[in-house]
Amino acid sequence: MAYSWDNRVSFIVKFLYDIDNNGVLDQHDFECMALKMTLVEGKGDFNYNHYQENLHVMLSLWEEIAELADFNKDGVVTTEEFKVAVQRSCMGRPYRDFPQAMKMFIDSHFKLVDLNDDGVIAADEFRYNCVMRIPVDNIDALDDAYQSLLNDDDRRRGGLTLARYQELYAQFLGNPDENSPAVYLFGPLHELC
Repeated sequence: MAYSWDNRVSFIVKFLYDIDNNGVLDQHDFECMALKMTLVEGKGDFNYNHYQENLHVMLSLWEEIAELADFNKDGVVTTEEFKVAVQRSCMGRPYRDFPQAMKMFIDSHFKLVDLNDDGVIAADEFRYNCVMRIPVDNIDALDDAYQSLLNDDDRRRGGLTLARYQELYAQFLGNPDENSPAVYLFGPLHELC
């Protein structure tokens, strides 16, 4: 059930948000994410202004997630709490109806994947992003996942635009269908325990 909705949302928590790998989400994860984004965008160079922008986006995302998902108000969000919040705020909704801070994160994440900043995520950028996050031992698995994401317009453009990425991300979180092309947005997934 690697592509089940439950596993996909667990993947988001574990591999995108839980930066310090302590099993829960808290403000520290999002502070770390801001620094990570700044350094990735700068290819190792640190730009204080970009860092402040990224920190604002990430802390806004944390505040929104905490408001939506920290049901017991203990300052941490468990994977189960996050799933309930995603189900309430994203299930069956298009990108435009997602919480504002989540949309800002999705757009920022697109910029991280689009390494050459040409507005399109090409196969090489997709591969790089995947292997930086998950263990993959076969290039064909990455290429198959990428090709599964693409529609005819994507192929003509040479990859995924921001608008298409937004659409796929919304489906990844909000569409329970395991056969949706969006299930491959982060590469070949493995079932999480």
